[in-house]
Amino acid sequence: MTFAEKLRELMAARHVSLGELAKAVPYDKGNLSRVVNGRKCPSEKLAGRLDEILGADGALAALRSSSSTGPTVHGADSDEMEALELARRVAASDVGDETLTVLEMTVDDLASAYPRTSPAELLARIRRHLGYVSRLLDTRMTLTEHRRLVLVGGWLSLLAATCDVDLGRRPAAAARLRTAAQLGEHAEHPEIIAWTLETQAWQALTDGAYRAAITLSRGAQEIAPRGSSAFIQANAQEGRAWARLGAGPETRDALARVERLVAPLPMPDRPEHHYRYDPAKSDAYTATTLSWLGDPAAEPYARGVLARLEEPSRAPARPRRAASARLDLALALLAADQPDEAAHVTLEAVTSGRLVPSSHWRAAEVINALEARGVPEAAGVREAYRELCAPADRVVDGA
Repeated sequence: MTFAEKLRELMAARHVSLGELAKAVPYDKGNLSRVVNGRKCPSEKLAGRLDEILGADGALAALRSSSSTGPTVHGADSDEMEALELARRVAASDVGDETLTVLEMTVDDLASAYPRTSPAELLARIRRHLGYVSRLLDTRMTLTEHRRLVLVGGWLSLLAATCDVDLGRRPAAAARLRTAAQLGEHAEHPEIIAWTLETQAWQALTDGAYRAAITLSRGAQEIAPRGSSAFIQANAQEGRAWARLGAGPETRDALARVERLVAPLPMPDRPEHHYRYDPAKSDAYTATTLSWLGDPAAEPYARGVLARLEEPSRAPARPRRAASARLDLALALLAADQPDEAAHVTLEAVTSGRLVPSSHWRAAEVINALEARGVPEAAGVREAYRELCAPADRVVDGA
């Protein structure tokens, strides 16, 4: 099936007219007509937007990537996909161990790239691999190969959903989380299922649904293998939700549980991997949780985390986590009655270029507190925040 055929099929199934679709993108109706009729290849951005509007869960993006005659994949990504296809063709089966091993390694590479790569850029890479996995699922393979491929699809869908959350693409994130959970159930892999619940807990937390976040976090804890990264993260997420409710004893109980779980852990070989817990991540979550609780202990935690993150010789660079650590420190400084430094630190975070849309509310919270205290620098921080948010609020014509 071509991109245009799939697009027309989805429009008919959703009862969406050409005019309605053009307005929703937004996109020139005449140009969109040529895309719908297969006379024009859509841009990657347009394909992604149509995918989102029509709820295609990556199907349109995958078809665009596979059928486009233009240079849709460049450089290292192009080499990577060619290597995958070559490995598949020389294997004994239609899929083969070589292809699956490379795909599994790719999942780890993408998850490790998460802390230092923009969500939009990473999502584009993940979607190309999801399209490849989707095509492979239609080929012949053994049951073992099928399970491994399903797991690759599950992890990729989960990571794509996380990027969607970061970008504020809630419908797309929800669809991908459902897919990840289904693939996790199909492969009987409880950790993937637990991670989907933990990710939903984070969404609930950012939406202010703190009780729901606690329920989802506890659900993840029930499913995840005890001591796994998903289990630890779910405990940490529960603590953050309690902190937002101002529940001190429950917050500290959750933090103590995380500390006990993390204490015996060795440093993983790839600590930057998004789905592998490490001691540095624990300290970062403790700083966030205590700052939300208004505990003075948050300040030394946040300073320590920031110092480690910005010392290249001590750990891999994690610029996005450093930006979040600055917001934690700013809140802690406000609690310690140091508003001037809090304003300076907040401005650094806002102008770092590393705050993703899902963290904008955290910056807004600090700025509101600065303004409430009448801090003179608050106006400059607010202006920088408006500039930060402006691109996300605009839809560019010709998407």
